[in-house]
Amino acid sequence: MKEYRNVTGRIFDIQRYSIHDGVGVRTLIFLKGCALHCKWCCNPESQNFEIETMVVNGRKKVTGRDVTVGEVLDTVQKDMPYFLRSGGGITLSGGECTLQPEFAAALLQGAKDMGISTAIESMAYAKYESIEKLLPYLDTYLMDIKHMNPKKHEQFTGRENTRMLENAKKVAASRQCELIIRVPVVPGFNDTEAEILEIAKFADSLPGVQQIHLLPYHNFGQGKYESLGRDYPMGDAPIPSAGKMDSLKAVVEKNTALYCQIGG
Repeated sequence: MKEYRNVTGRIFDIQRYSIHDGVGVRTLIFLKGCALHCKWCCNPESQNFEIETMVVNGRKKVTGRDVTVGEVLDTVQKDMPYFLRSGGGITLSGGECTLQPEFAAALLQGAKDMGISTAIESMAYAKYESIEKLLPYLDTYLMDIKHMNPKKHEQFTGRENTRMLENAKKVAASRQCELIIRVPVVPGFNDTEAEILEIAKFADSLPGVQQIHLLPYHNFGQGKYESLGRDYPMGDAPIPSAGKMDSLKAVVEKNTALYCQIGG
């Protein structure tokens, strides 16, 4: 048995049959723990590494569990027919999957040994040495770039963005995987044409980067905050209209060479 199958990590969900976060049908593995606390986070149960208890429809629900890579891969293997037909595979998400680098690298290595396409959805808020462990087993890096202004980034996420931008440059320069930049478009944070264009121009400057995805804000996670006994930080912020998203997309396409799409 491959030794990496015994590596343990902490997850809070495995979502099968997804058509987002990568090409084709995906199995999403959500790792627990994050260095950021984005005000719009739709997975607040991912933020703390500790195992927590939520109250859902009046019943207690434990969120977070420790698993081995082998256990996760046994679940992933069930979806092999869907991967083969659609070109899909696994995507590690979170939380921030790069904060469990040994577990994440072992999962990706196991998937590659099974002939499965790999991706991560990550904000790159980790030491580059941790990210570097994943790259040999990674096909696609879906990297969130939320804002270019460090003070505004810290105001809305709890951290400034220097490390993320430097890591984006290093991942792009490595040429070890496809790097796609994703931008959550959040009202009051980064939803102006000037802010989106600044991010797009940065993405366009990265070697090998050809795509940017604009992800419209939604409030689907609001009920989770209530289940955790927490207030929802975004209040009644409006959902960006289709017209708004189209105008942002047009600005990116007019001023960069990037392929731009709305949604992931």
